[in-house]
Amino acid sequence: MAVSIELVKELRERTGAGIKECRDILAETDGDIKKAIDMLRERGIEAASKKQSREAKEGLVGYYVHYGARIAGLVELNCETDFVARTEDFASLANALAQHVVAVNPRYINVDEVTDAAVAESGQERDKFIEENVLLAQAFVKNPSNTIEDMIKQAIAKLGENIVVRRFVRYEVGG
Repeated sequence: MAVSIELVKELRERTGAGIKECRDILAETDGDIKKAIDMLRERGIEAASKKQSREAKEGLVGYYVHYGARIAGLVELNCETDFVARTEDFASLANALAQHVVAVNPRYINVDEVTDAAVAESGQERDKFIEENVLLAQAFVKNPSNTIEDMIKQAIAKLGENIVVRRFVRYEVGG
């Protein structure tokens, strides 16, 4: 099937995928943009998992100070190159993560950091505890249909580099 340039443009704008990849996937899905987006997302997640073993030593600190300056969050977000660290998409992700940290106040970055003692002390089931306290497992405060881990995988797919949340901190006046 021949795919119109307008459809390719629309898919590219919505996903950030390359022109050739958009054209090929639209041809494969007979011009169905929803199927094309789903396929791109799946391929991006597959590509992201391959890239997660690469070392991420560059990056930046994302920050968010809540209205009234009584709560603030900082997130160190790392990638492989300073080129990617300077992109608007990367900075945007870092700042969105800092805003999420301020809003939700996670205790851990990933599940590996959670101890059995912490779960037992909370009195919650392990899954519920993880959902509420582990940054990567939490639903993003601005788009609950995505977890933080999903957002990072999408960014890895879009930017083409491994991305890692190295650490975060939340400050609250009197807290």
